[in-house]
Amino acid sequence: MEALEEPGLCFPHINTSCRRTRRPYMETMLMYSVLSCIIVLTVILNLLVIISISHFRRLHTTTNLLLLSLAVSDFIMGLWEMPFLLHYQGCWILGDRMCALNTFLSFLLVSVSVGCMVLIAIDRYIAICDPMFYTTRVTLTRVKLCVCLCWIFSGVHSIWMLRDFLKQPDIFRTCYGECTVVVTFAEGLVDLIATFLGPVLIIAILYSRVFVVAVSQARAMRSHVAVITLERSQTVKVKKSEIKAARTLGIVIIVFLLCSCPYYSFAIAAESNLVGASTSGIEIWLMYINSSLNPIIYVFSYQWFRKTIKYIVSLQILQPGSRDASFSKLSARYVSY
Repeated sequence: MEALEEPGLCFPHINTSCRRTRRPYMETMLMYSVLSCIIVLTVILNLLVIISISHFRRLHTTTNLLLLSLAVSDFIMGLWEMPFLLHYQGCWILGDRMCALNTFLSFLLVSVSVGCMVLIAIDRYIAICDPMFYTTRVTLTRVKLCVCLCWIFSGVHSIWMLRDFLKQPDIFRTCYGECTVVVTFAEGLVDLIATFLGPVLIIAILYSRVFVVAVSQARAMRSHVAVITLERSQTVKVKKSEIKAARTLGIVIIVFLLCSCPYYSFAIAAESNLVGASTSGIEIWLMYINSSLNPIIYVFSYQWFRKTIKYIVSLQILQPGSRDASFSKLSARYVSY
């Protein structure tokens, strides 16, 4: 049987209604199947990360707290943003307020992800390049404060970018049933610098220094020298677990940059940047799919994540005292790595 043909207008009884985007039936089904699997994977894996770090006390470390913030952002992205983008076919049926909320969350979550990447780079820089003072400078209280400020600043930035749109969600609407926000060139330039070029520059500088120190440590280990000399003439030992963590989190940052570059390249090339539910190009999906890649990297890189998945799936976390699980063969101090 042939599939029923959908009406051309989003709202047939309204003359000013937008037209529904049409795609071949087989192409639509294939796209829905693949993207639906990605969305489910994004939600489940990031939820496992959130439960793992939140539940087990031995995972309450500074670095893991940054990963928790990133996982929360990715979880909301998979639970809210990605399904709306998947089902949007040129027709927004949830009203102007939901359109404004959806667009605001899109800006917010992207900004938070970028902020978390910068904080992770700073954390690794201090851990590798200044390990003697890591425990005194990077405390749970300070990291919690930085995470809160990251979310607050991201919210303020998103509100400023969408200030006119949030006041009047239909200001850029060309037809009834459309959810679109237009960012001017000046606003787009500020957003480009604040959420991409600036963070990329900071991350590149910090990780270049981390790379130099990590290479020096590797050479020292090969020559059976357990210490390296830092710029301040202090002799300290850089833990192997710290270098492994820097390598893993470096992969997370590189994947994020690769997924974000197409979108921001599109933004630079465009005279005015159209962002929102109406923009459903591959560059948007690539940036969103990054939210599902982060926990996949954890699965292959972090032994503690694989162990906590077994605890959660087998429902052992429901047993008394599960919060204090020791995760055998993992050091108590470096269990996050």
